Amino acid sequence: MSIDVRHLCDFAIDFDPVQYIPTAAGMRANYVIKEGVVTGERFNGEFIRGGGDWILVGSDQVARLDVRATIRADDGELVFVTVTGRVDLRDGIAERLLAGERLASTDFYARSSPLFETGSDYEIYEVV
Repeated sequence: MSIDVRHLCDFAIDFDPVQYIPTAAGMRANYVIKEGVVTGERFNGEFIRGGGDWILVGSDQVARLDVRATIRADDGELVFVTVTGRVDLRDGIAERLLAGERLASTDFYARSSPLFETGSDYEIYEVV
């Protein structure tokens, strides 16, 4: 069985300076949203300041994503976004990222699962 999907939107986000916090569980990297836009054929809006990505990198060099943000859609509706996932930072990937290198999605292994929640009457998704 296959599921047909269509692209929903792209995110472009600027963050406040990252906060690095060493903890017993690993290194935390907090990225707080300064501003951002959502653009797509079926969904457009802006990110509300203050959401962000709270990443935990464990001793296994796997980053655990914990994204929580709110989008104000162009029609004024609020959409809560959460994303969980994992990024494999082994084999020099962490060092390359910390050095500021821009990596393509084919350079490393990452998987995430976004969830959009809203009380709006309209649907922003479609199952074909």
